[in-house]
Amino acid sequence: PTCPFTMQNAEGTTVDLYIPRKCSATNRLIQAKDHGSVQLNIAHVDANGTYTGAYTTVAMCGFIRQSGAGDAALTRIWDEKQRGELRGQ
Repeated sequence: PTCPFTMQNAEGTTVDLYIPRKCSATNRLIQAKDHGSVQLNIAHVDANGTYTGAYTTVAMCGFIRQSGAGDAALTRIWDEKQRGELRGQ
């Protein structure tokens, strides 16, 4: 049996109803029922501390936050991103 309901955009192409997020620390899929998960937008600032209009999005699953490793994971992710930008990636 086919589903009678489909999600379509303005052009008429079918799109997914739900796109799951992935945890930035563990690469696990964040399920819809994971109410402990958070998504952070980290602002990019210039040398003067002024917001440049750019940001980086980081998603954390509830498992990382519950185990008390959220702060360490966020620091590790940000350090990896900074090292990647310095290398030109």
